[in-house]
Amino acid sequence: MKEQKLTRFVTREGADRKWRVVDAEGKTLGRLASEIAMTIRGKRKATFTPNADTGDFVVVVNADKVALTGKRAELKYYLRHSGYPGGQRTTTIKEVFEKKPEFVVRHAVWGMLPKNRLGRKLIKKLKVYASPEHPHAAQKPEPLEIQG
Repeated sequence: MKEQKLTRFVTREGADRKWRVVDAEGKTLGRLASEIAMTIRGKRKATFTPNADTGDFVVVVNADKVALTGKRAELKYYLRHSGYPGGQRTTTIKEVFEKKPEFVVRHAVWGMLPKNRLGRKLIKKLKVYASPEHPHAAQKPEPLEIQG
């Protein structure tokens, strides 16, 4: 009888999850966000499974020092709506960056994750801090090097 080859799927429990720390100082926002999204999703691992959470946790420090290229600070804006007629509000990325730099990084990564139950679960594995300190030292995070 011929031997069957089985495709092995990694389950949530079988995933080897690590904690990674990224220093965002001087890094371009989009390039940083795409690398973080791929790490959270687990796409660089040999055990990647599209329908399972097999990625790593990512801690981003120095989010207030991330770089915006060109005229991005003046031209890019965020939209929100109150739900009432005429309730659309716009805010430039520069204004948001001054108040909540963590939101800018989190929003960029969220845009690169799947928009379903899995994506909502994956975004919880991202921890963003504006300062160089973070409360996740007990998890012994390894540095994640990102170019540019």
